[in-house]
Amino acid sequence: MTTGQDRKAAVTAYKERKVSAGVYALRCVAAGKVWVGAAPDLSTIQNRLWFQLKQNSSPSRDLQAIWNEHGADSLSFEILERLEEETLVYAQRAALKKRVQHWREALDAAVL
Repeated sequence: MTTGQDRKAAVTAYKERKVSAGVYALRCVAAGKVWVGAAPDLSTIQNRLWFQLKQNSSPSRDLQAIWNEHGADSLSFEILERLEEETLVYAQRAALKKRVQHWREALDAAVL
């Protein structure tokens, strides 16, 4: 019966974890490209992106082509900025949009 209790404890811990929204970058040195995006939960975005790329289903054709040509080891994931906790979802979305635009311009990055 400890398996059920362990699972319940794990679910509770997952729900209570602190989620950090922010802006991230993917870099491919071999291709000389950078992509910038935003995520409401930075702790899960890299896993989602890598899964999409492995499945050949990334919405970014440019990024998928780089992945297919150079492989997973050519890409690096970097958190550029974490947002302070916002209580209102729309305020967080607006802040993410503004900060993504800033980083895209600063890094001459492609859209993700």
